[in-house]
Amino acid sequence: MNDLVYFVDWNIITLNGSSVIMTLLFDWMSLLFMGFVFIISSLVILYSEDYMFGDMNIVRFIVLVLMFVVSMMFLIVSPNVISILLGWDGLGLVSYLLVIYYQNMKSYGAGMLTVLSNRIGDVALLMVIAWMINFGSWSFIYYLDFMFNSFEMELISVLVVLAAMTKSAQIPFSSWLPAAMAAPTPVSALVHSSTLVTAGVYLLIRFSPSFNCWLNMILLMISGLTMFMAGLGANFEFDLSKIIALSTLSQLGLMIMTISVGLSGLAFFHLLTHALFKALLFMCAGGVIHSMGDSQDIRFMGGLSVYMPFTSVSLMVSNFALCGMPFLAGFYSSDFILEMFSTSYVNVFGFILLFMSTGLTVCYSFRLFYFVLCGDFNFTSSCSMIETNYNMMYGMIGLLIMSIFGGGALMWLICPTPSMICLPYYLKFLTLFVVFLGGWIGYEMAKFSLGDNLFSIYLYDLVSFSGSMWFMPFFSTYGVSFGPLEFGYKATSVFDSGWMEYFGGQGLYYVLFSFGKINQWFQYNNLKMFLGFFVMWVVILLFILIY
Repeated sequence: MNDLVYFVDWNIITLNGSSVIMTLLFDWMSLLFMGFVFIISSLVILYSEDYMFGDMNIVRFIVLVLMFVVSMMFLIVSPNVISILLGWDGLGLVSYLLVIYYQNMKSYGAGMLTVLSNRIGDVALLMVIAWMINFGSWSFIYYLDFMFNSFEMELISVLVVLAAMTKSAQIPFSSWLPAAMAAPTPVSALVHSSTLVTAGVYLLIRFSPSFNCWLNMILLMISGLTMFMAGLGANFEFDLSKIIALSTLSQLGLMIMTISVGLSGLAFFHLLTHALFKALLFMCAGGVIHSMGDSQDIRFMGGLSVYMPFTSVSLMVSNFALCGMPFLAGFYSSDFILEMFSTSYVNVFGFILLFMSTGLTVCYSFRLFYFVLCGDFNFTSSCSMIETNYNMMYGMIGLLIMSIFGGGALMWLICPTPSMICLPYYLKFLTLFVVFLGGWIGYEMAKFSLGDNLFSIYLYDLVSFSGSMWFMPFFSTYGVSFGPLEFGYKATSVFDSGWMEYFGGQGLYYVLFSFGKINQWFQYNNLKMFLGFFVMWVVILLFILIY
């Protein structure tokens, strides 16, 4: 309300006129975000106590989660690029350790994809540190406004955008986010709500005053395409966790789109409301997967509202909050964003992408709702179906209350003065129309029956393209490894097994072997041979003596 900002400075070392200062920044944004991270992580740890029950390394798991939260704290309270890197790299390293937690081949592959994708952003951030030496200090927050049009600030802004794109999994770095679902579900609840993927968005919010027009335009296009691609992919996905992961990707695209049209405060508001219902959504998914005997395929589910009423209620509330159902947490921010977008100067391509992606969000949410909660139970037996344990339920209750009341409370906190948005009626009703259309298509998609007339058999190419995130995972895995492996195979077949073999070690061996055979043939105890040699040496000695 008073818009107070506190800086706490600690000068660690001064080198060549550049000071390494550990600065802590306490303003409304960092304190609010820290509060949210602490609340969500505490509820997630409470939830983990039952979810990870029986795990031999539960202490190690909790310590890793706490390291994750501490890294995020460093990132949130740092107006200094050096200490931001500390939190940024901490998040990358701990996320790798958590993704490979279950220690199987799938986890190792996913962990490697996650950590290598994030390394690109780390390198960009290191280059930002190198360029910021020109300013005399690494505290970027002092230079954002008055260095607006300088070449250095433009370059730094581009590198920051690259770093944020890798961390927040925008195109073309999107494929690591669904792969990171190999981590335990409590970790996913934390990663997708308030820590790892929101770090990139938070960095963009902090740096947004220095972005110029063309950079915002590129950001708008990339985030819009990411949002559309994720929404499209989620409608073709049957893995419960991956659908929720793709919905996170879609919401991150929405936040970055909002930043690119200059509404960074609104993006931060959506980041907080999204954190609440997304953590709850993952917790519900974890409870469902737990009760289904670790099966994640939504085609095996159905009718869970009968067997797991509390989890189903929580899942519905978080799903409706994601869709923007009035007076739940997601409504206050997403509806506000769509209406502000309609009033701002934005091209028709970005506008269509935003509203189509919103429709797709509602579409996959309703599809998920009908597959999981309605109809008949499609698994082998319902005997094992039990409601989640007490600690899991306590964690979910806390987030359920916040998903219902958090949006309104945040609206009063972040926007204390009411703002009136005046739009023509067709733009005002466009949001409602898109939401209802998306819900209806989701309902129609959930009614499919297996048979010869299946949509995905007739249009297989289109469906495989849409459902595989536009082939991005193939480029990130096969695309990176195919070239070096192909070169290695060629090198082996041509050099090691080919003419190098013939002229190299094996050829030399054959030559020496042949000479050895001839030499051995001479050395067999053949009297004629010895006499011949004796005569030859005598003749040679006589020649030497005569001449």
